[in-house]
Amino acid sequence: MQRWRGLEDIPQDWGRSVVTIGSYDGVHRGHQLIIGRAVERARELGVPTVVVNFDPHPSEVVRPGSHPPLLAPHHRRAELMAELGVDAVLVLPFTAEFSQLSPADFIVKVLVDKLHAKVVIEGPNFRFGHRAAGNVDFLAELGATYDYEVEVVDLYVSGTAGGGEPFSSTLTRRLVAEGDMEGAAEILGRPHRVEGIVVRGAQRGRELGFPTANVETLPHTAVPADGVYAGWLTAAGERMPAAISVGTNPQFDGTERTVEAYAIDREGLDLYGLHVAVDFLAYVRGMLKFATLDDLLEAMAGDVKRCRELTEAYDRTH
Repeated sequence: MQRWRGLEDIPQDWGRSVVTIGSYDGVHRGHQLIIGRAVERARELGVPTVVVNFDPHPSEVVRPGSHPPLLAPHHRRAELMAELGVDAVLVLPFTAEFSQLSPADFIVKVLVDKLHAKVVIEGPNFRFGHRAAGNVDFLAELGATYDYEVEVVDLYVSGTAGGGEPFSSTLTRRLVAEGDMEGAAEILGRPHRVEGIVVRGAQRGRELGFPTANVETLPHTAVPADGVYAGWLTAAGERMPAAISVGTNPQFDGTERTVEAYAIDREGLDLYGLHVAVDFLAYVRGMLKFATLDDLLEAMAGDVKRCRELTEAYDRTH
């Protein structure tokens, strides 16, 4: 799959394509309907599929300080889109100047002049251009002038997550913040993932017999609520069952919120400096301060046992 950063990265000889535009944070099951339809149409027409993203999130430019927690960084979104059959991802740097483009100028500069759109696939509430003044009706209106077709796909599927609310990135962020990893996974179609570099921490886990990878998460990451979780740690291409701790480590009066993952039944791992992924399967318990160190160790042993059971059960059924 090709990945472009900015309009100037698009090959000069790029031909017609099927395009869909959006943040697509998390590439959840609703997003997958739109992207999947774009891939389907592109294959019918014998042209490539292009997904257009923005970086940073437009809200951060329009309202500084309002950047939402991210369910997936751009490289992860690209991986997920590649799995769906997308041929190219264009990440447009969203600047103050870019935010001033009128809907008509956006269509001409991006869809017509650079991507030569043949079909544009969007959700019903898609908005674009200065002050989000453009909508799917306007997009279709200009399609008659610039020789592209617009197809609207309803992305609002629902399930049990969030009490039956339609699936969305906003709902997923809320469930992650509440520690509802099963609900988040229902929307995403997979466990929620947090990524980052393994850095040196206080190394108390090592001293206690449970050495953890202290993950310095990427900026704006949607980190689950404080607590202990079952999940997996993936490092250097290897996926390992893990007991994951999120919080400030109240047992030792910590103040810095961290994500730490203990790879179950693994010894001698040296992960410092590696980029790793932590996938959250299920909430196990809240973050507690125990009366004694022995009580803490007993709880940690129980956590590991429970996390092993949960990950093994998941792997048997998936």
